[in-house]
Amino acid sequence: MRVGIDIGGTKTDAVAIRDDGTVEHQLRLPTGFGHDAVLDTAVAAVTELAIAAGTEIAGFQSIGIGVPGAVDAAGRVVHAVNLGIDDLPLGAALAGRLGRPVRIDNDVNAAALGAFHLLERDPEHSMAYLNLGTGLAAGLVLRGQLWRGARGAAGEIGHIPVDPAGPECPCGQRGCLEMVASGSAIARQWPTDDPKPARALFAAAAAGDPLAVEVRSRLVENVAAAVRLLVLTVDVDSVVIGGGLSSLGQDLLDDVVAVLRSWESASAFLASVDLSSRVAVVPAGFPAAAVGAALVGVQQQ
Repeated sequence: MRVGIDIGGTKTDAVAIRDDGTVEHQLRLPTGFGHDAVLDTAVAAVTELAIAAGTEIAGFQSIGIGVPGAVDAAGRVVHAVNLGIDDLPLGAALAGRLGRPVRIDNDVNAAALGAFHLLERDPEHSMAYLNLGTGLAAGLVLRGQLWRGARGAAGEIGHIPVDPAGPECPCGQRGCLEMVASGSAIARQWPTDDPKPARALFAAAAAGDPLAVEVRSRLVENVAAAVRLLVLTVDVDSVVIGGGLSSLGQDLLDDVVAVLRSWESASAFLASVDLSSRVAVVPAGFPAAAVGAALVGVQQQ
C-alpha cells in the first residue's frame, strides 16, 4: 500500500491506498502548529496507518504529502503561514524520522491529481482542479500528469488582479481574484460567527439579506471568472471545483453555471467553447487531497 497525507491548517487527512487506488484505510488528526508540531502530526498519521494496515512503516511502497505553501524539488516548504512554517525541509526531516523517502508537493497540486484519479478520468483528459478554500488556486492535470509550470507557479490564478482599485492582497498586489472569490473573501465582506460561514451566507442571501445577496453574487461571478480563465488559457476538458467552499455543492454549481450561461448568451465566442458544460463540483466527503498525495509519492519515484 501507499500512504498519502494532506496537511491542512486545522486538520490532517491521511489514507493508505492500494496499487489500483482503492482507499483501504483513512484517518483524520488535528494539525499541530509550527515546525515540530507539523512533523509530529505527519509521523503520527503514518504510524497510525501502519497499525491499521497491520504492517511496519517500511512495508509501505511510498509516502507522499500535500502541504500548503511553496514546495521545491527537494521537499522544502516555505511560506506555509497557516501551519506556522516559514522554511522547513519537510521531506528530509520526515525521511529521517520515518526511515523512508517522503515526497512533498503543494496541497492543491496533490488534490488535483487525486480528483483526476477518483473521478476516473481518461488518461487523455485534461482537468483543472479549482481549489476554493481560504484562498484560491488551481492545479492542472494534463494527460494524467501534473503541470507545475517552469517555476512551479502554474495555476496560481488567485493572484491575478481583477480590480486595480480592490483591496490589497497578502501577495503584495491589489484586487486579486482571491480577494473576491474565496473563504477569506467571504469572511472579510460578510463577517459571521456561524461555524459554516459560506453556507450561512447563501442562506441569508436566499432569505433576501441585501448585503448577503451582494456578496454571494460577487463570489459566484468571480468563481465563474476563474472557470473562464482556466478554460481560455489552458483549454482543459473540465474544471472541477474543490476545497472548503465546494461543500456548498449543487447550490454553488447552479449559481456558477447560471453566470456562465448568461455570458454565453451574450457572446458567440464563449458559447462556442461551451464553458457551462465543463464545470463540476467534487462530491461531499471526497478524499481528493490525501489520495493525490499518495499518487504524488508514486509520480515522483
